[in-house]
Amino acid sequence: MDNSSDAHSRHRCAACYRQFNRMEHLVEHMRTSHHSRHEPRCGVCGKHCRSLDALRDHLGFGASLPSKPACATAFQAHGCPLCLAVFPTSAALRAHCAACKLSRAPIPSSVQSLTRTMSRMGVRGGGGAVALGCKMVGGGSDGTLDVCARVCVVDEHEAILYESFVKPLIPVTHYRYESTGIRPEHLRDAPTVKQATRRIQDILLNGEQSYYSSRGAARLLVGHGLEHDLDALGMDYPAHLRRDTAAYPPLMKTSARLMSNSLRYLTRSCLGYDIQTGGHHHPYDDCVAAMRLYKRMRAMRDQHGRSKDNDDDCTAKAFPSIGL
Repeated sequence: MDNSSDAHSRHRCAACYRQFNRMEHLVEHMRTSHHSRHEPRCGVCGKHCRSLDALRDHLGFGASLPSKPACATAFQAHGCPLCLAVFPTSAALRAHCAACKLSRAPIPSSVQSLTRTMSRMGVRGGGGAVALGCKMVGGGSDGTLDVCARVCVVDEHEAILYESFVKPLIPVTHYRYESTGIRPEHLRDAPTVKQATRRIQDILLNGEQSYYSSRGAARLLVGHGLEHDLDALGMDYPAHLRRDTAAYPPLMKTSARLMSNSLRYLTRSCLGYDIQTGGHHHPYDDCVAAMRLYKRMRAMRDQHGRSKDNDDDCTAKAFPSIGL
Protein backbone atom coordinates (compact mmCIF):
# COMPACT_ATOMS: atom_id res chain seq x y z
CA MET A 1 0.00 0.00 0.00
CA ASP A 2 1.41 3.44 -0.89
CA ASN A 3 1.91 6.29 1.58
CA SER A 4 -1.20 8.12 0.39
CA SER A 5 -3.46 5.11 0.93
CA ASP A 6 -1.79 4.42 4.27
CA ALA A 7 -2.47 7.97 5.47
CA HIS A 8 -6.13 7.70 4.48
CA SER A 9 -6.51 4.41 6.33
CA ARG A 10 -5.20 5.78 9.63
CA HIS A 11 -7.51 7.08 12.33
CA ARG A 12 -6.91 10.63 13.55
CA CYS A 13 -7.88 12.17 16.89
CA ALA A 14 -10.04 15.20 16.14
CA ALA A 15 -8.58 17.09 19.12
CA CYS A 16 -4.79 16.59 19.17
CA TYR A 17 -4.47 15.20 15.60
CA ARG A 18 -2.53 12.10 16.64
CA GLN A 19 -2.98 9.23 14.19
CA PHE A 20 -3.47 5.55 14.93
CA ASN A 21 -3.36 2.46 12.76
CA ARG A 22 -6.24 0.75 14.55
CA MET A 23 -9.57 2.17 15.64
CA GLU A 24 -9.32 0.53 19.06
CA HIS A 25 -6.08 2.42 19.68
CA LEU A 26 -7.84 5.70 18.90
CA VAL A 27 -10.70 4.76 21.22
CA GLU A 28 -8.23 4.00 24.02
CA HIS A 29 -6.48 7.31 23.38
CA MET A 30 -9.76 9.22 23.64
CA ARG A 31 -10.59 7.36 26.85
CA THR A 32 -7.30 8.22 28.56
CA SER A 33 -6.46 11.65 27.10
CA HIS A 34 -9.49 13.44 28.61
CA HIS A 35 -9.63 16.02 25.83
CA SER A 36 -12.02 18.83 26.73
CA ARG A 37 -12.81 22.47 26.05
CA HIS A 38 -10.47 23.34 28.93
CA GLU A 39 -7.44 22.50 26.82
CA PRO A 40 -5.71 25.45 25.11
CA ARG A 41 -6.11 25.40 21.33
CA CYS A 42 -3.95 26.69 18.53
CA GLY A 43 -5.64 29.72 17.01
CA VAL A 44 -4.37 28.71 13.57
CA CYS A 45 -4.94 24.97 13.14
CA GLY A 46 -7.27 24.32 16.10
CA LYS A 47 -5.11 21.61 17.68
CA HIS A 48 -5.74 20.87 21.37
CA CYS A 49 -2.63 21.16 23.54
CA ARG A 50 -2.20 19.74 27.02
CA SER A 51 -1.18 23.07 28.55
CA LEU A 52 -0.31 26.65 27.68
CA ASP A 53 3.36 25.65 27.83
CA ALA A 54 2.67 22.92 25.26
CA LEU A 55 0.87 25.43 23.06
CA ARG A 56 3.88 27.75 23.29
CA ASP A 57 6.06 24.88 22.09
CA HIS A 58 3.64 24.20 19.23
CA LEU A 59 3.81 27.86 18.18
CA GLY A 60 7.56 28.14 18.63
CA PHE A 61 7.08 30.94 21.14
CA GLY A 62 10.23 31.56 23.17
CA ALA A 63 13.31 29.41 22.70
CA SER A 64 11.53 26.26 21.50
CA LEU A 65 11.37 25.15 17.89
CA PRO A 66 7.86 25.20 16.40
CA SER A 67 6.19 21.84 15.87
CA LYS A 68 4.22 23.37 12.99
CA PRO A 69 6.01 26.18 11.11
CA ALA A 70 2.83 27.45 9.44
CA CYS A 71 1.23 28.05 12.84
CA ALA A 72 4.41 29.71 14.12
CA THR A 73 4.49 32.09 11.16
CA ALA A 74 0.87 33.15 11.69
CA PHE A 75 1.43 33.55 15.42
CA GLN A 76 4.52 35.71 14.95
CA ALA A 77 2.49 38.03 12.74
CA HIS A 78 -0.70 38.39 14.77
CA GLY A 79 -0.41 36.39 18.02
CA CYS A 80 -0.80 37.58 21.62
CA PRO A 81 2.24 36.50 23.69
CA LEU A 82 0.13 36.20 26.86
CA CYS A 83 -3.09 34.35 26.03
CA LEU A 84 -1.64 32.96 22.75
CA ALA A 85 -4.74 33.94 20.74
CA VAL A 86 -4.25 34.74 17.04
CA PHE A 87 -6.00 37.69 15.39
CA PRO A 88 -6.76 38.47 11.74
CA THR A 89 -5.09 41.90 11.65
CA SER A 90 -2.39 43.86 13.43
CA ALA A 91 -4.97 46.43 14.53
CA ALA A 92 -7.08 43.74 16.19
CA LEU A 93 -3.98 42.38 17.93
CA ARG A 94 -3.00 45.82 19.26
CA ALA A 95 -6.50 46.45 20.61
CA HIS A 96 -6.52 43.05 22.31
CA CYS A 97 -3.03 43.37 23.85
CA ALA A 98 -3.94 46.70 25.43
CA ALA A 99 -6.54 44.85 27.53
CA CYS A 100 -4.77 41.51 27.87
CA LYS A 101 -1.58 42.82 29.48
CA LEU A 102 -2.34 43.70 33.09
CA SER A 103 -0.37 45.63 35.69
CA ARG A 104 0.22 44.91 39.32
CA ALA A 105 -2.69 46.03 41.51
CA PRO A 106 -1.72 48.57 44.18
CA ILE A 107 -2.10 47.21 47.69
CA PRO A 108 -4.96 49.13 49.37
CA SER A 109 -3.88 51.31 52.27
CA SER A 110 -5.24 50.76 55.77
CA VAL A 111 -6.51 47.30 54.90
CA GLN A 112 -7.06 46.48 58.54
CA SER A 113 -9.46 49.38 59.03
CA LEU A 114 -11.23 48.43 55.79
CA THR A 115 -11.74 44.89 57.06
CA ARG A 116 -13.17 46.12 60.34
CA THR A 117 -15.51 48.52 58.52
CA MET A 118 -16.84 45.80 56.23
CA SER A 119 -17.35 43.48 59.20
CA ARG A 120 -19.30 46.12 61.14
CA MET A 121 -21.51 46.85 58.14
CA GLY A 122 -22.13 43.18 57.49
CA VAL A 123 -20.70 43.46 53.99
CA ARG A 124 -20.29 40.04 52.41
CA GLY A 125 -19.05 41.21 49.02
CA GLY A 126 -21.80 39.52 46.97
CA GLY A 127 -21.58 36.10 45.38
CA GLY A 128 -19.06 34.57 43.05
CA ALA A 129 -15.55 33.42 43.80
CA VAL A 130 -13.08 34.63 46.41
CA ALA A 131 -9.31 34.16 46.45
CA LEU A 132 -7.24 33.13 49.46
CA GLY A 133 -3.58 33.89 50.04
CA CYS A 134 -1.36 33.15 53.05
CA LYS A 135 2.14 34.15 54.10
CA MET A 136 4.10 31.61 56.06
CA VAL A 137 6.74 31.98 58.74
CA GLY A 138 8.93 29.19 60.06
CA GLY A 139 8.17 26.87 62.94
CA GLY A 140 9.89 23.85 64.38
CA SER A 141 13.43 23.52 65.67
CA ASP A 142 15.02 24.50 62.34
CA GLY A 143 12.36 26.96 61.13
CA THR A 144 11.44 24.92 58.07
CA LEU A 145 7.86 24.11 59.11
CA ASP A 146 5.42 26.46 57.35
CA VAL A 147 2.96 28.14 59.71
CA CYS A 148 0.47 30.79 58.60
CA ALA A 149 1.13 34.27 59.99
CA ARG A 150 -0.83 36.45 57.57
CA VAL A 151 -3.93 35.86 55.50
CA CYS A 152 -5.88 37.75 52.87
CA VAL A 153 -9.19 37.13 51.09
CA VAL A 154 -10.36 39.13 48.06
CA ASP A 155 -13.42 39.00 45.84
CA GLU A 156 -13.62 38.88 42.04
CA HIS A 157 -13.29 42.67 41.91
CA GLU A 158 -10.02 42.50 43.91
CA ALA A 159 -11.59 44.16 46.94
CA ILE A 160 -10.32 42.90 50.29
CA LEU A 161 -12.93 41.00 52.29
CA TYR A 162 -10.56 40.01 55.08
CA GLU A 163 -6.90 40.67 55.83
CA SER A 164 -5.05 40.10 59.08
CA PHE A 165 -1.89 38.94 60.74
CA VAL A 166 -2.49 35.59 62.43
CA LYS A 167 -1.05 34.27 65.69
CA PRO A 168 0.24 30.73 64.97
CA LEU A 169 -0.61 27.81 67.21
CA ILE A 170 3.06 26.92 67.65
CA PRO A 171 6.08 29.14 68.43
CA VAL A 172 7.66 30.95 65.50
CA THR A 173 11.36 30.17 65.16
CA HIS A 174 12.04 32.01 61.88
CA TYR A 175 10.04 35.07 60.81
CA ARG A 176 11.51 35.06 57.27
CA TYR A 177 11.45 38.84 57.52
CA GLU A 178 13.27 39.45 54.24
CA SER A 179 10.29 38.14 52.27
CA THR A 180 7.36 38.35 54.71
CA GLY A 181 8.06 41.66 56.45
CA ILE A 182 6.58 40.08 59.59
CA ARG A 183 7.99 40.93 63.02
CA PRO A 184 7.09 39.55 66.49
CA GLU A 185 5.07 42.67 67.33
CA HIS A 186 2.77 42.05 64.36
CA LEU A 187 1.62 38.76 65.87
CA ARG A 188 1.46 39.78 69.52
CA ASP A 189 -2.17 40.98 69.48
CA ALA A 190 -3.22 39.27 66.25
CA PRO A 191 -6.25 36.95 66.13
CA THR A 192 -5.53 33.27 66.55
CA VAL A 193 -5.66 30.85 63.64
CA LYS A 194 -9.04 29.59 64.86
CA GLN A 195 -10.46 33.12 65.00
CA ALA A 196 -9.18 33.91 61.50
CA THR A 197 -10.54 30.62 60.21
CA ARG A 198 -14.02 31.42 61.53
CA ARG A 199 -13.98 34.74 59.70
CA ILE A 200 -12.88 33.09 56.46
CA GLN A 201 -15.49 30.34 56.79
CA ASP A 202 -18.19 32.97 57.27
CA ILE A 203 -17.13 34.62 54.00
CA LEU A 204 -17.06 31.29 52.17
CA LEU A 205 -20.42 30.12 53.47
CA ASN A 206 -21.99 33.39 52.30
CA GLY A 207 -24.92 33.13 54.68
CA GLU A 208 -25.35 29.36 54.36
CA GLN A 209 -25.23 26.93 57.27
CA SER A 210 -23.41 24.30 55.24
CA TYR A 211 -21.18 24.11 52.18
CA TYR A 212 -23.63 21.55 50.76
CA SER A 213 -26.78 23.66 51.11
CA SER A 214 -29.37 23.19 48.38
CA ARG A 215 -29.32 26.95 47.70
CA GLY A 216 -25.74 26.65 46.47
CA ALA A 217 -24.69 30.06 47.79
CA ALA A 218 -21.32 28.92 49.15
CA ARG A 219 -18.50 30.59 47.27
CA LEU A 220 -15.88 29.14 44.99
CA LEU A 221 -12.44 29.33 46.61
CA VAL A 222 -9.58 30.35 44.31
CA GLY A 223 -5.89 30.13 45.16
CA HIS A 224 -2.49 28.79 44.20
CA GLY A 225 -1.57 25.72 46.21
CA LEU A 226 -4.85 25.76 48.12
CA GLU A 227 -4.22 22.49 49.92
CA HIS A 228 -1.08 23.92 51.51
CA ASP A 229 -2.83 27.12 52.61
CA LEU A 230 -5.87 25.28 53.97
CA ASP A 231 -3.64 22.86 55.88
CA ALA A 232 -1.79 25.80 57.45
CA LEU A 233 -5.11 27.27 58.57
CA GLY A 234 -6.45 23.93 59.78
CA MET A 235 -9.37 24.27 57.36
CA ASP A 236 -11.15 21.90 55.04
CA TYR A 237 -13.14 22.92 51.98
CA PRO A 238 -15.06 20.74 49.52
CA ALA A 239 -13.05 19.83 46.43
CA HIS A 240 -15.93 20.75 44.11
CA LEU A 241 -15.77 24.35 45.38
CA ARG A 242 -12.00 24.76 44.96
CA ARG A 243 -10.36 26.35 41.93
CA ASP A 244 -6.61 25.84 42.31
CA THR A 245 -4.38 27.46 39.69
CA ALA A 246 -1.52 25.18 40.78
CA ALA A 247 -3.53 22.06 39.87
CA TYR A 248 -5.32 23.15 36.68
CA PRO A 249 -3.71 21.15 33.82
CA PRO A 250 -3.65 23.99 31.24
CA LEU A 251 -1.51 26.03 33.66
CA MET A 252 0.88 23.21 34.56
CA LYS A 253 4.30 22.32 33.17
CA THR A 254 4.68 20.32 29.99
CA SER A 255 6.19 17.00 30.96
CA ALA A 256 5.32 13.33 31.17
CA ARG A 257 4.12 13.99 34.71
CA LEU A 258 2.00 17.03 35.43
CA MET A 259 3.81 19.48 37.72
CA SER A 260 2.75 22.89 38.99
CA ASN A 261 4.19 26.14 37.72
CA SER A 262 4.97 28.83 40.26
CA LEU A 263 2.49 31.67 40.72
CA ARG A 264 5.28 34.10 39.88
CA TYR A 265 5.90 32.39 36.52
CA LEU A 266 2.19 32.20 35.64
CA THR A 267 1.65 35.86 36.51
CA ARG A 268 4.51 36.91 34.27
CA SER A 269 3.73 34.60 31.33
CA CYS A 270 -0.08 34.84 31.35
CA LEU A 271 -0.85 38.27 32.84
CA GLY A 272 2.21 40.27 31.81
CA TYR A 273 3.54 41.64 35.09
CA ASP A 274 5.81 40.58 37.95
CA ILE A 275 5.12 39.68 41.56
CA GLN A 276 7.36 38.41 44.38
CA THR A 277 10.34 40.16 42.81
CA GLY A 278 12.05 41.32 45.98
CA GLY A 279 11.41 42.91 49.31
CA HIS A 280 8.36 42.08 51.38
CA HIS A 281 5.61 40.01 49.73
CA HIS A 282 2.00 40.84 50.57
CA PRO A 283 -0.62 38.06 50.32
CA TYR A 284 -2.87 40.53 48.47
CA ASP A 285 -0.58 40.20 45.43
CA ASP A 286 -0.98 36.42 45.48
CA CYS A 287 -4.76 36.64 45.86
CA VAL A 288 -5.14 39.06 42.96
CA ALA A 289 -2.82 37.07 40.69
CA ALA A 290 -4.66 33.79 41.37
CA MET A 291 -8.05 35.45 40.83
CA ARG A 292 -6.93 37.03 37.57
CA LEU A 293 -5.58 33.71 36.32
CA TYR A 294 -8.85 32.00 37.24
CA LYS A 295 -10.94 34.63 35.46
CA ARG A 296 -8.72 34.56 32.38
CA MET A 297 -8.85 30.78 32.07
CA ARG A 298 -12.60 30.85 32.67
CA ALA A 299 -13.00 33.36 29.84
CA MET A 300 -10.81 31.29 27.51
CA ARG A 301 -12.86 28.19 28.29
CA ASP A 302 -16.12 30.05 27.68
CA GLN A 303 -14.88 31.01 24.22
CA HIS A 304 -14.82 27.29 23.40
CA GLY A 305 -18.54 26.81 23.86
CA ARG A 306 -19.48 26.72 27.55
CA SER A 307 -21.55 29.61 28.83
CA LYS A 308 -20.58 31.45 31.99
CA ASP A 309 -23.95 30.56 33.51
CA ASN A 310 -22.85 26.93 33.78
CA ASP A 311 -19.58 27.69 35.58
CA ASP A 312 -20.81 26.73 39.03
CA ASP A 313 -22.03 23.37 37.74
CA CYS A 314 -18.64 22.45 36.31
CA THR A 315 -17.39 21.50 39.83
CA ALA A 316 -14.00 19.92 40.20
CA LYS A 317 -13.70 19.08 36.49
CA ALA A 318 -13.35 22.80 35.70
CA PHE A 319 -10.56 23.50 38.13
CA PRO A 320 -9.39 20.25 39.74
CA SER A 321 -7.85 21.06 43.09
CA ILE A 322 -6.25 17.75 44.00
CA GLY A 323 -4.49 15.94 41.20
CA LEU A 324 -6.22 14.39 38.21
